[in-house]
This record gives sequence, C-alpha cells and structure tokens, in this order.
Amino acid sequence: MRTADEFINNPVSTQTDVEEEALFETANLVFKQTGLPFVVWISPSMGVPHDVRVKVSRGPKVQSSEFVTVAIRPTVRVVGGTMSPSDLALLRKWIDLSRDVIIRYWDGDIESTQEVIAAIQPLR
Repeated sequence: MRTADEFINNPVSTQTDVEEEALFETANLVFKQTGLPFVVWISPSMGVPHDVRVKVSRGPKVQSSEFVTVAIRPTVRVVGGTMSPSDLALLRKWIDLSRDVIIRYWDGDIESTQEVIAAIQPLR
C-alpha cells in the first residue's frame, strides 16, 4: 500500500486517489456503535490537506460516489453529497458526543479500530 505522501507527490494521483486509499484505513461505525440510522466512516488523516471529516452512507456496502462527506470543524456541515436536514441534525448530536474520539483517531492518537469502537458514544 502506498503512503499518502506517495499519492500526494505523484503528479498522476488526485485528491480522490488519496481519499480512496484512506478508505482502507477507515472504521465504519454502524447503528450498534452510533445509534444512527446510517453508517459513519471515520479515518486517520492520511496526509490529506483538509481538516477532520467523516463520511456517511446508507449501508456498509457503498461505492465512493455514494458517500456524503461531512466536515466537523469548526461546525458540522456537508461538504460533498447531500443529506437530509433531519439526518444532519442526528449526525451533529452524535458528533457532539464523540468529537474528541473522532479527532484523536484523525490525528493518529488512537491507532486501532477496537479502541475507537470502545470510546465512541452512541445516541440514546
């Protein structure tokens, strides 16, 4: 597997290449972990040039074009794709509960999926 730097420094690679490679490092969190009616995908930054983001999909089997991309800082907002206002409101509530864990995973302070899952707080 190539590193994010190899993708970034390769003139043939694109931002999409880096993000698709990052999917291999992604933890997909389902209803049991989040309490949300959709899957949330979190990942380490992998050297991408934007701040912390999560991806959302209707289910665990998804093509990259079907993801909704959501930035979490400074405010939770959709930056790619579309999401209903009610789903975005639920996601905001969940991110408020787990923001620190998501950011620590993004920054590489949490290294394992098991540790992330243990630390995530579900909506009740």
